[in-house]
Amino acid sequence: MTNGERLEIVQTDERLQEIGPAWEALWDHTGAVVFQSHAWIAAWWGALPDRERRNLFIVLAWRGDTLEAVLPLAICRQHGVRVLEWAAKDYSDYCDALLQPTADPSLLERMWDYSHAHGGFDAVYLGHLLPTAAVRTLANDKSGYRRALRPHYRQATSLRVVGPWASSQTWFDAQSGNARRNYRRSLKSLSEGAKVEFRLLSPEEPLGPAVRRCADLKRAWCERNGLVAPLFDEGSPMLETLAQVLADKGLLRVFVLERDGVIVAMTINLMQHDTMMAYVTTYDAAFDRSSPGYILLFDYIRWSIDHGATTIDFLCGDEDYKYRFANQQVTLASFVAGRTLLGEAALRSDRAWHTLQTYRGRMQSGLSRAKRFLDKRPASQAAADR
Repeated sequence: MTNGERLEIVQTDERLQEIGPAWEALWDHTGAVVFQSHAWIAAWWGALPDRERRNLFIVLAWRGDTLEAVLPLAICRQHGVRVLEWAAKDYSDYCDALLQPTADPSLLERMWDYSHAHGGFDAVYLGHLLPTAAVRTLANDKSGYRRALRPHYRQATSLRVVGPWASSQTWFDAQSGNARRNYRRSLKSLSEGAKVEFRLLSPEEPLGPAVRRCADLKRAWCERNGLVAPLFDEGSPMLETLAQVLADKGLLRVFVLERDGVIVAMTINLMQHDTMMAYVTTYDAAFDRSSPGYILLFDYIRWSIDHGATTIDFLCGDEDYKYRFANQQVTLASFVAGRTLLGEAALRSDRAWHTLQTYRGRMQSGLSRAKRFLDKRPASQAAADR
């Protein structure tokens, strides 16, 4: 490559470990979120339960011995189609390339071309992209060239509480009177006949019991709602492994709400720069009427403000409870590309299926509105229609 530039694709466990120091140095220098760190990707790869379906495909750009950029990718086989996607995408809320701020702006394009020339995949799906994501530049090619990324219909939502505030009490007082009353009422209900305590787990406390409690509560919630979430599978080490990465980097903040010493709500968070990010939040459904999750949210937001946070980021997901607190909404985009005819066919099929589902949804909505209108007609009008 020109000017001492060298591109590489990492596909083995051994090489993934070897590049750790250089990758972590780049991550430290850029100030990127932890989801782009070597420690996070390596931990995911080590705890992955279905590695037989996947291959590492991490694109690196070196200048001499200095790592300038990383595209942390992996190939996953889905229904016979080899899909190039973000490494650890199912466990990372924000995904992107990692790029030295002083790097050549066209470096990502050369890395992308290099990945296509290397081959081994049919289609590309890159999601969870913030508006500021560096990899969005790969969608700027207007020539129709096959390897250029194009927008996909799937989007995600990130909801946030954005300050700054003079104090946590200022934030609390700015909430609606109804919200403050509900908080106090819930706390009073939960405290009946028991001692209720909100606290931050100390670094000296063993992480395992709290993480296992979180997984148990979250798995029960998924079962009640007919959802599947591999992060909380019984016996899976993934959640504890990723939480340990956060702890090792000094980012982990585990908040618990305890009733007589038993956790009834908890959140596994990370605090990076001046932002508190809520990675997993859950509660014990046995105390649903007292809304322990609602109490916990109020308490950890106030704690975060008191400890320098100017943003509380709920990360991906548009659950109703987040809208009660959030004052900012960010849309995360996704992009796709086809590399082979099979990949293009799979993307076209996916688009057709989505269009059909959207049409069916609109038809069903229209029929429901018509039924509600007919049900509300006066009896005399209904008789006249007959």
